[in-house]
Amino acid sequence: MSEAHISQNNDRTLEKALTNRIIDDYFDNSESWLRAILRMCIFSLAHLNKKPVFIVECPNQAVAKRLSRKTYPFRGLVYYLTDNLYSGDRTLFCYQESKDGSWHCFDTSTNSWKNLQNLRSRSSRSE
Repeated sequence: MSEAHISQNNDRTLEKALTNRIIDDYFDNSESWLRAILRMCIFSLAHLNKKPVFIVECPNQAVAKRLSRKTYPFRGLVYYLTDNLYSGDRTLFCYQESKDGSWHCFDTSTNSWKNLQNLRSRSSRSE
């Protein structure tokens, strides 16, 4: 799997605002517990192997695991955000391990957990 790029900037105001907007618009009819738990996360779009993927950055393992069992509301979200019918519905629910900084992600395309070392921002990449 190639690396995905997400922002590691301390100022995540824009991503948080967009996340809240998506929750308000797309998850409006979902259960209140799901909306509450999603407000702790940050959403972003990335590319893995040149295909778009929707990333849900969770604050911890418990949130990521709970969301990984509730993937149905996320189907089609990439299409919703990009209007690209052929982009698929792949979502990663990720949390960062505090010990070594690695990312643990549930990948909806394989329904399995993966360890990703390269889930990092473009600015932290050495080119």
